[in-house]
Amino acid sequence: MLNERAQILLRTLVERYIADGQPVGSKALSHYSGLDVSSATIRNVMADLEEMGFIASPHTSAGRAPTRLGYRFFVDCYLSASPFDAINPEEILQHGRLPADNPQRTAAAASQLLSQLTNFAGIVLAPKRQDVRLRQVEFLKLSERRVLLILVTQDGDVQNRILHPQQDYGEAQLQEAANFINAHCSGRTLGSLRGVVESEMHQLRSELVALLNAAVEHPQPSATEHILVSGEHQLLASAELASNMGRLRQLFELFERKAALLQLLESGHAADGIQIYIGGESGLAPLDDCSVITAPYRVDGEVMGTLGVIGPTRMAYDRVIPIVDVTARLLSNTLSY
Repeated sequence: MLNERAQILLRTLVERYIADGQPVGSKALSHYSGLDVSSATIRNVMADLEEMGFIASPHTSAGRAPTRLGYRFFVDCYLSASPFDAINPEEILQHGRLPADNPQRTAAAASQLLSQLTNFAGIVLAPKRQDVRLRQVEFLKLSERRVLLILVTQDGDVQNRILHPQQDYGEAQLQEAANFINAHCSGRTLGSLRGVVESEMHQLRSELVALLNAAVEHPQPSATEHILVSGEHQLLASAELASNMGRLRQLFELFERKAALLQLLESGHAADGIQIYIGGESGLAPLDDCSVITAPYRVDGEVMGTLGVIGPTRMAYDRVIPIVDVTARLLSNTLSY
């Protein structure tokens, strides 16, 4: 709906604001846009863009900053239509290759890599494996009614669970329970532990039955434990985010609880290719001042999860988008071998 002049000025305004972080005035637009028009004409166009909701005046100055709608127009019209050449895959590989020995560690390394490359928060929805097999367990007494259950899988992953038994167990009883599981369940999938324990429970003394039941009740990690977040502290360096401490606290609560993030990442899981959520488009209030860029990754051609970054809306989209895209491809290749 915008004529060519308005499009050029809007694009120039967004680019300058991303680069400098300061409201852009008509003089700067005249200098950087390359248009041979008067300052009065530029001011008139800016007034029209502001009325349509593409830009806004954050201060009493004459400068303008892009709104969510302005960023969306910029991303859709000027980034999606052209190939990304702002990042070279070799630049990503210079930060180190992803470890291939364990899917969880591979996904965690991808999250850290995204944060290092963008200086934002890196997020990965790790692949859910239903066939993880147990190597051994250990019970560690924390207090009278709190026991730490440590599960070690055959691929080297370590999972911790805090149990709250109804009675107090001594060290000898905890060791007996661990010996029982290790003898009967080693090499079994985590999902099958409950059935194995129930079929062999007649060998146990009655006071250990409740403990074993609690241990195998939820051996698989919860869905939110598959969400890996790295570099949340990087967002503290963003002036746009750090200026609103209330919103920043909400953002860090979102990272901690993860449940709402799960829904957002799963929507990216079902999508084809890069997804960009600017401000309120995510549907999550703590992300109203943020942009989220996600991409699915695949193992042997099948989508297994989603990765991405969370940063301020004022980000270098032309650089961040290809970083997310290339990292998704790198994670896909690593997990497929």
